[in-house]
Amino acid sequence: MKRLLLFVAALLVSTAVQHGSAQSADLARWERQAANVTITRDDWGIAHVHGKTDADAVFGAIYAQAEDDFNRVETNFINSQGRLAEAEGEAEIWRDLRMKLFIDPADMKKQFAASPAWLQALMNAWADGLNYYLATHPQVKPRVITRFEPWMALTFSEGSIGGDIEKVNLSALAAFYGGVAREEREDTEPRGSNGAAVAPSNTTSKHALLLINPHTSFFFRSELQMTSDEGLNAYGASTWGQFFIYQGFNEHAGWMHTTSGVDATDEFIETVTLKDGRYFSKRGTAELPVTSSVITVPYKTATGMAEKSFTVYRTAHGPIVRSIGDRTAGQWVAYASMQEPVKALTQSYSRTKAANLAEFKKTMELHANSSNNTLFADSQGNVAYLHSNFIPRRNPKFDWTRPVDGSDPATDWGPLLSVDESPNVINPQSGWVYNSNNWPWSAAGPSSPKRGDFPVYVETGTMETPRGLHALRVFSNKRDFTLDGLVAAAYDSYQPWFEKPIPALVKAWDAAPAGALKTKLAEPIALLRAWDFRWSATSVPTSVAIYFGNAITPKVAADARRAGISTEEFIGTQAPAAMLLESLASGIDKLTADFGKWQTPWGDINRFQRLTDDLVHPFTDAGPSIPVAFSSATWGSLASFGARSYNGSKKIYGTSGNSFVAVVEFGPTVRARAVTAGGESGDPKSKHFNDQAERYATGNLREVYFYPAQLAGHTERVYKPGK
Repeated sequence: MKRLLLFVAALLVSTAVQHGSAQSADLARWERQAANVTITRDDWGIAHVHGKTDADAVFGAIYAQAEDDFNRVETNFINSQGRLAEAEGEAEIWRDLRMKLFIDPADMKKQFAASPAWLQALMNAWADGLNYYLATHPQVKPRVITRFEPWMALTFSEGSIGGDIEKVNLSALAAFYGGVAREEREDTEPRGSNGAAVAPSNTTSKHALLLINPHTSFFFRSELQMTSDEGLNAYGASTWGQFFIYQGFNEHAGWMHTTSGVDATDEFIETVTLKDGRYFSKRGTAELPVTSSVITVPYKTATGMAEKSFTVYRTAHGPIVRSIGDRTAGQWVAYASMQEPVKALTQSYSRTKAANLAEFKKTMELHANSSNNTLFADSQGNVAYLHSNFIPRRNPKFDWTRPVDGSDPATDWGPLLSVDESPNVINPQSGWVYNSNNWPWSAAGPSSPKRGDFPVYVETGTMETPRGLHALRVFSNKRDFTLDGLVAAAYDSYQPWFEKPIPALVKAWDAAPAGALKTKLAEPIALLRAWDFRWSATSVPTSVAIYFGNAITPKVAADARRAGISTEEFIGTQAPAAMLLESLASGIDKLTADFGKWQTPWGDINRFQRLTDDLVHPFTDAGPSIPVAFSSATWGSLASFGARSYNGSKKIYGTSGNSFVAVVEFGPTVRARAVTAGGESGDPKSKHFNDQAERYATGNLREVYFYPAQLAGHTERVYKPGK
């Protein structure tokens, strides 16, 4: 027995020594790579990262991101791997199961091993940079991921705010697999972004201009620059935890992504029967086995970790995500989407090194940008709107906006549409292109693609948006754009949603009989009658109009959908006069109740607040905040500020909309200006936590220090990772 104990003790010591040796070897390797990296922080705290190789730049960039906000870096990869319940508990099991249906670590490891050597080098550098950060910051305690592995980079390979997987309904998924998902709050704020490119023919400098204006949750991306001796030189917004510039520019070209209305996913109704304990799905005249597997979802409890296991099902079309009616009825629904993580990561990174339109289009041949359109400009004077480039060819006899019959082989996806078969616009005669998450049929004014020339599934949007109408007016018939002029366009204060509802409201008041209601509304109506539909921080009509709009929209939304018209069209043409006046009275009453008087300027209501770096911010009227003049995209404001009340607040606080904003001119050298919501750092103790808030709220973009000469005199510190 004594010998056995001595043997076990020796084995434990040996294992510890080996583990310690492995850690020492890792640390030595990380330190060698860190020596090849220089991080320069400018006077806004933005990291300008240089490496000898692209891999070195990746190592430094992800290290710098972790310095700024490791929590957001880790959280994105907790989400992407379906591990949120490990951090937040049982309520997130269904969100994790949804992700695990598509992201399998064993498969990701195989795909990593089969990746080209250059991409493996970048993924290795990514994991090493994060692990080196953790090794040199022992005070940082990860919530879940204590060691990053290279394959994990493949689980989040596209930088958009909501990918294809998130379209799967959690409640329906839980119902199919035997549970109830937590209710998700409906978010009515229009999501997406603005992007625009102006050709040299329409600029005073005769150089192309690009507007980069993603509308995301605030603090969703890091602003930084990545350069290397291998030709990398990209600046812009990188989604926390990713090693490529998602929306930005290099010395010769720039790219801006907007959420697309393309049909890139489909649901297939599978006719399923149970025979001898196995499920089969109908396929033409045959019956094919439905494959099954077990997915285990760990979750945190008050006493430690627990887990739940689910038997999940798949057909050739994809995983089963819900049923039509009762599950036993045999009408199961499979979800088909793009599953190409290696191609997606390759495309996301390689486009940052594209020097012109031809090179950028070549990266699109990978067809791995499934949910985004792209606005593009380069120093050769090219401008382009490039539609989402993962579009399976489909049989036009089926209605692809609804689930299709998976038992019919005619519903199978065909080969992808080529890049040139998509509704792109390249160097249009109009001299500009734009997108604001609306359809491509107005992307370049009269030079836009024609809807009838394309299959219906290339675009699911059915009407123009208020932001789209606004952009058309801003960019049409203007031939003297400058960098400042593009900023002014991005912050143009007009709100086209009100063009029909407000005149209808005024007309209803004019026709109303004398009485208490007419007297009560006389002064608000007088203000609205003279209003130019433009927001400002001091505008009382903006407050009145928006509270009126909020009051009446829920009343007419269903009728407008049934009529196939927008809510503002319905309000302006079909809403009863009594409803219009009662809705204004309701808005006035709420303003008075919340602020003591209805004559409250918009900036007193609409606020930006950043008190902590909590992922769910604790908004409070008792804390400091600043006024924001621009309004929600709902009303057609191009500069978007999605705000509402929180925790019983009277003021409304923004959480989404304008986040990173930049304008770029591509001349012999690049000129750019930008602003980031709040600031670069996630540390409330840092001066860069909120140092851009005033600039953000007023649209006062700062100079971008793209070249080393521009950094001179604007440098806070220069250092190596780990030092």
